[in-house]
Amino acid sequence: MAGTRLLMRRLRELLRLKHEHGLSHRAIAQACGVGLGTVSGYLERATHAGLTWPLPADLDDAALEARLFVRPETPPTAQRPPPDVVRMHTELARQGVTLQLLWLEYRAVHPGGYSYSQYCEHYRQFARRLRPSMRQVHRAGEKLFVDFAGKRPHLVDRHTGELVLVELFVGSVGASGLIYAEAARTQDLAAWVGAHIRLLEACGGSPALWIPDNLKSAVTLAHPYEPEVNRTYAELARHYGAVVIPTRVRHPRDKPRVEVSVQIAERWIVAVLRDRVFFELADLNAAVGEEVARLNDRPMRDLGVSRRARFDAIDRPALRPLPLTRFELGEWVRCRANIDYHVAIDHNIYSVPYTLVHAEMEARVTATTVEVFFQQGRIASHLRAVGRGHAVTCAAHMPSTHRAYATWTPERLIAWAEKHGPATARLVAGILERRPHPELAYRSVLGLLRLGQQHGESRLEAGCARAERLGAYSYRTVANILRHALDRLPLDDEGAPDPSCGVHHNLRGAGYYAQKDSPC
Repeated sequence: MAGTRLLMRRLRELLRLKHEHGLSHRAIAQACGVGLGTVSGYLERATHAGLTWPLPADLDDAALEARLFVRPETPPTAQRPPPDVVRMHTELARQGVTLQLLWLEYRAVHPGGYSYSQYCEHYRQFARRLRPSMRQVHRAGEKLFVDFAGKRPHLVDRHTGELVLVELFVGSVGASGLIYAEAARTQDLAAWVGAHIRLLEACGGSPALWIPDNLKSAVTLAHPYEPEVNRTYAELARHYGAVVIPTRVRHPRDKPRVEVSVQIAERWIVAVLRDRVFFELADLNAAVGEEVARLNDRPMRDLGVSRRARFDAIDRPALRPLPLTRFELGEWVRCRANIDYHVAIDHNIYSVPYTLVHAEMEARVTATTVEVFFQQGRIASHLRAVGRGHAVTCAAHMPSTHRAYATWTPERLIAWAEKHGPATARLVAGILERRPHPELAYRSVLGLLRLGQQHGESRLEAGCARAERLGAYSYRTVANILRHALDRLPLDDEGAPDPSCGVHHNLRGAGYYAQKDSPC
């Protein structure tokens, strides 16, 4: 039979064709343009109603319909207690609770109560009266909606009296609608992450899903299907065991809870504090916290209970526990290793393995540390330098030759020289003194060390003594002395050639020119 009732005019025609003309049900269906089942159903209803043809003259359409469609007797409304729709709305926010389960519990207490369909209709009528943000079903501890408000509070410059607009961060827990708000100077990543941390600590746990808008601090690349979440923000969510699901661009209905919460915050926080004067952000946030507490403790008009009470009953038991350590903010920056196997970050340089010279890599910079990553692996970790122009180098990142060179200091070089003898020590000290910077002399002194290994300590000491006598404080002088065995000559031999100039067979020395009356 058709789902909608026939017009009584067409029904009278159906009865006429049956009783006056004796047509079959199929013929009547074709003549009236209705289904065969409809004809059979209505003729059966007429038989049960005791209708005969022709119909009584005083039987109008309303009376005819009433006789065909007799409503079953139902118990009085007083004997059928109405369902508690507020409790239904609260219970539906719990994990696994359905309308059918609630109806079964209702009928267990009230066996003569409403049917399942009527029970559901009561709740649907209640839900239509709620704000649009309440129409979504939010499970306990499941979602956290976050955003910045459009209308902003302000500070007053203490010196100029100028109004300085600041931002208002607003968060809302999905099932209970608990509101959190705080003022921040900007919408940058540090303010965004810090507000999240304080929100979670105020709640005592973390919802499973975070639903932000597409601001830069949350989403690096907005996309309707595959948005790219800011790396630091994703790390924050992972630290607290959550997942970030950004809303679609220009789709406010994806986050109606926070849209309504932002509207409430603008009306009951920004507007309430509009005439108060705050010079410091901390004072403003103290006042914002007081207004937020009033909002959460105030009974909601439609539900009759406060957001705080609903949060304690529904959301708090389902939140994920907070980790033992607080998240440390770290910004990701791209960098490249220079020829000196160092990367430049915030006006300082930090070493990486020398094999990665010229390679592109990423660094995570926190307030205290700098971590460098290459191909998803951490290759370096340093304490962050304070100030500018500092070089932070790890010896393990240096080539072996550089590592050996870097271990030398003037004090260590002089102490080494003293082991060979006083002349070696004096020569090393002289080399160090005569260079503009001590590191310029390190290679010369290390060359002397090598000469001692080649020729022996005694010859090195004698060579250094002769070089000191000549006033030639250099590695090259000592090398020439040892190469030509001049260290074996007595120190008072003034006829010996200057080793700094090299030794050649055609050098005659001062004695040759001292000869008198030499024959021509």
